Amino acid sequence: MSNERAQTKPVVVVVGRPNVGKSSLINRVVGRRIAVVEEEPGVTRDRKVFDAEWNGVEFAIVDTGGWLAGGSELDQHVSRQSVRALDDADLVLFVVDTQTGVTGEDLEAARLVKRAGRPVLLVTNKVDDQRHENLVWEFLTLGLGDPWLVSAQHGRGTGDLLDEVTRRIADVAEEVEDDDGDDTPRIAIVGRPNVGKSTLFNRLIGEERSVVFDMPGTTRDAIDTVVETEDGPLCFIDTAGMRRRARTERGSEQHSVLRALEALERADLAVLVIDATEGATHQDQRLAERIAVSGCATVVCLNKWDLVDKEQREDILAGVGDRLAFLGTAPVLKISALSGMGVHKLLPALRASVDSYHQRVPTGSLNRAIRDLQQAHPAPGAKIRYAVQGAIDPPTFTLFASHELPTTYLRYVERSLRERFDLGATPIKLRVRLGGGR
Repeated sequence: MSNERAQTKPVVVVVGRPNVGKSSLINRVVGRRIAVVEEEPGVTRDRKVFDAEWNGVEFAIVDTGGWLAGGSELDQHVSRQSVRALDDADLVLFVVDTQTGVTGEDLEAARLVKRAGRPVLLVTNKVDDQRHENLVWEFLTLGLGDPWLVSAQHGRGTGDLLDEVTRRIADVAEEVEDDDGDDTPRIAIVGRPNVGKSTLFNRLIGEERSVVFDMPGTTRDAIDTVVETEDGPLCFIDTAGMRRRARTERGSEQHSVLRALEALERADLAVLVIDATEGATHQDQRLAERIAVSGCATVVCLNKWDLVDKEQREDILAGVGDRLAFLGTAPVLKISALSGMGVHKLLPALRASVDSYHQRVPTGSLNRAIRDLQQAHPAPGAKIRYAVQGAIDPPTFTLFASHELPTTYLRYVERSLRERFDLGATPIKLRVRLGGGR
């Protein structure tokens, strides 16, 4: 499968050292607080792509982690992500902090940008008033052209900057075909922090797109990446891990949880990643309940399965079946995202779930199935007169009945329809209406 992003719009990449206001600028351009902003260097750690528009020109704007010369292993991971983002750029916005002045990190980052050979605009941020304007000229030493004076926090100068951005990318925008990708299945990869979601995400897309580091909470936002497979494109959403509310600190982690929940709301399917060495925990169960409420089809991945002692595996599987029983027939895959063991089974499972999620049953076939299942086991004190499928994503059936149907009988109907029409692991919604004259 290809790891190239499905490019349907010009790409503007925002780069610079940490804490110069890149995410604040992204939020200003997009028009809402979509990137995590916090007074802490390195809050942005992965590449994140957002849709933006200015004066009728649409483009994708990419938020990156900041460059850090040397630093920890995590800092070096983040810096490599920022460099890789330049490969996709049609225009680069190089952001600096006017109030701090030129730093060694600015000089090193400017050198890397010039080496990439992409068109670049020098954005001098935090020019909050006239007394800061004279501070911008020292940034000419970076060799990136004349500065654009802005205050991302207050909006000062951002309109003029966006006018120049859209002027620069106008030719690219005209060449790009309009393809909104609405038909591409969206798959959210969710799970508790540090269970291997980003490692699985990277293996699936075939490149190191999301930072992988042995520290809970490394992924702070949801990241969308379209992957071409033999069966067509799939859009993967890597999300921050979700903790219980009592253990979720205010600030960046709280926003990460909200991003993950939003990812579930806009996803068609969810891949629930569980640390097999710990088994299904209470937190996994609560997360699975959120997935069930969202209506997503689900595939469960027991990651790190190769690290589980053979004598413990049966107990681990039993615990998963017990705690996640309400996910019904969701497939459970035993994998190792790090080594790749079993990961090849995930795409076929996802494709089968996608097909079931979109499946529509003809009304005639549906009512023959309802007749047959009632002949086999009549409802106590009631009769289903006819049924229609009112929606897909997931398949939703309305049953017109003479009286209320017991919950146990509705489970029987769901199981019968799932088997009859090979609906696999997709959720099925049943609605009962009293009446109907057929």
